[in-house]
Amino acid sequence: MTDFDDIRPYNDDEVRPVLDRILADPELADAVAKLKFPRLAGPLGFILRPLIRRVMARQLAGVDSVDKFQLVVEKYMRHMIETTTTRLTNSGLDKLDPNEAYLFVSNHRDIAMDPAFVNWSLYHEGFKTLRIAIGDNLLTKEYVSDLMRLNKSFIVKRSVKSPREKLKAAKKLSAYIFHSLTEDKANIWIAQREGRAKDGNDETNSAVVGMLTLNRPKSQDFADYVRSLKIVPVSISYEQDPCDSAKAHELHAQRTTGAYEKGDQEDVQSIAKGIAGQKGHVHVAFGDVLQGDFADSEAVAAEIDRQVWAKQVLHPSNCFAYEARGGEPRALPYSDKARPFEPSDLRDERARFDLHIAGVPSEYRDIVLDMYANPVRNKLKAQ
Repeated sequence: MTDFDDIRPYNDDEVRPVLDRILADPELADAVAKLKFPRLAGPLGFILRPLIRRVMARQLAGVDSVDKFQLVVEKYMRHMIETTTTRLTNSGLDKLDPNEAYLFVSNHRDIAMDPAFVNWSLYHEGFKTLRIAIGDNLLTKEYVSDLMRLNKSFIVKRSVKSPREKLKAAKKLSAYIFHSLTEDKANIWIAQREGRAKDGNDETNSAVVGMLTLNRPKSQDFADYVRSLKIVPVSISYEQDPCDSAKAHELHAQRTTGAYEKGDQEDVQSIAKGIAGQKGHVHVAFGDVLQGDFADSEAVAAEIDRQVWAKQVLHPSNCFAYEARGGEPRALPYSDKARPFEPSDLRDERARFDLHIAGVPSEYRDIVLDMYANPVRNKLKAQ
């Protein structure tokens, strides 16, 4: 046993026993059936589930290490990229060293796809894959927890209630991240905030930075410790958010009634929609390693925000939405090619965007437009 056994990813010697356990779990086969064959899973579930279990067993035969498991995941990821994105691009990795370990602090738009796209970009540029922070609120089923930990996820204990237990969990998490970076030389992904930026307004919660620095020895200067973490801000942008209407529904309820009651499986549904939904062009922008003489967590959070906003690649959808909300986006560059925004050159893109917005319930439409427009507003602030 180690100090981190309850939160760490699985090791190679645990992979095969865990796979055998989850393959025997009928809930996994049932979940896959509902995801792949939503109309048939009910009436024909008794036929589909055994077939799915056999296919999964065949695909996972011989998988006895984390690397081999991730090769299986890579095939599914490749298919998802080919069928749900028009392009996946990245920038900034030429400034980083594949032999170093970094703490990637990312904006948060999609529960599963944000770390997945960062991971894909790193892997295909010769970097080590990530250890990914995931909240235990998402691990509602044992097989889900197992799958995440097989894929190098580590657990953030958000379900603890008492202040003492919260502090204890935060200190362990801080120590684990530092251990991963310095002892295991493992890359880490963590979101800049708890929960997605449902309004498209990417802002770092300084409490996240505070957690990261809980492991700092009292004798060490704050800025020195921050530099030792090798924090790299990451800015992910989606041309189209598959969950935009669902996010707007939640925001509308909060604004009109003051509260929103999330369904038991709503996060799972969001994960499925984010994976299967159309995303258009996706860009992952890697920032510069934080090297400043930071005084406190707020200063670190402000620099992460500045880089996330400044380096974020805009899409035509962002410019159209900003224009629809009264802005003047013509001077802004869009796409990874930094093209000047010229509406007359983007008639097809505008037609697709207008059609998408027309499909959003009218009471949510302005919320969705602001969701796409806020990255433009923030980029202008960063300039």
